[in-house]
Amino acid sequence: MIFTKLILAHLLGDFLLQPNSWVADKENRKLKSKYLYLHILIHTVLTFIFLWDLQLWWVAILVGVSHFIIDVCKLSFQNVKTKKRWFFIDQFLHVLVIVGVSFYFKEFDLKILENQDFLKVLMAVLFLTTPSSIIIKILLSSWTPVAEAQNNIQTESLTSAGKYIGILERLLVFIFILVNHWEGVGFMVAAKSVFRFSDLAQAKQRKLTEYVLVGTLLSFGMAVLTGILIK
Repeated sequence: MIFTKLILAHLLGDFLLQPNSWVADKENRKLKSKYLYLHILIHTVLTFIFLWDLQLWWVAILVGVSHFIIDVCKLSFQNVKTKKRWFFIDQFLHVLVIVGVSFYFKEFDLKILENQDFLKVLMAVLFLTTPSSIIIKILLSSWTPVAEAQNNIQTESLTSAGKYIGILERLLVFIFILVNHWEGVGFMVAAKSVFRFSDLAQAKQRKLTEYVLVGTLLSFGMAVLTGILIK
C-alpha cells in the first residue's frame, strides 16, 4: 500500500533521521543550511527505497520537491510565537501530499463519506470537542467559584489546559465505549480523581471542588451517553 509506505518514509525522515542540531541549523540559516538539502535528499531516497519500483521514480521526486517547498515556507514564515502552529501546518501539508498521491493510485476514494457508521462516529467526535466544552461552560455559568489564595498553594494553571483536558478525556471515554472496554472509563475517572481532586482537597475550597466535580461528571456523562447512542 503506497500510503503506508510513504507515511513510514515520512516518519523516518522527518523525526528519527533528523537530529535536533539539524533543525536548529535550518531555523538559523534557513536556505543557507546544508542540512535542509540533506534532509530533503534523505526523504527522497527513503521514499524511493520504500516504494522500490523504478516506474515510481516520479513519486519520490514529487515527495522530495513538495517537502522542500513546504519546509522553506515554514522556515521563512515561522517565528517564536507561531513555531508550534507552523509545526502542525507543516505536518498537515506533508500528509496532504501523501494522501493526494494515494488518491492518484486510487487507494482512497470519497465513498467513505457515504458510510453511515463513519459519519456517525465523525459527528460524535466533533460533538465531544468544542461543542461539548461550550455546552458544559454554559451549564456551569450560574456558578462562579472564587478561588481564595492559599498560603504555599499553587493556584495558577496552564492557559486553556482545562478545556483540552476535557476534550481529551471525553474522546478517550468515547473510544473505550466503542471498543467495549468500560473498565477504561473507570480508569479515567480514578486517574482524574487522584490528580485533580487531591489538589482541590489541599486547597480546602469547597465551592471550587464542587464546581470541578459537576463539570467532570457532565463531561464524562456526555461522553458516555454519546458512546452509547452511537453504538
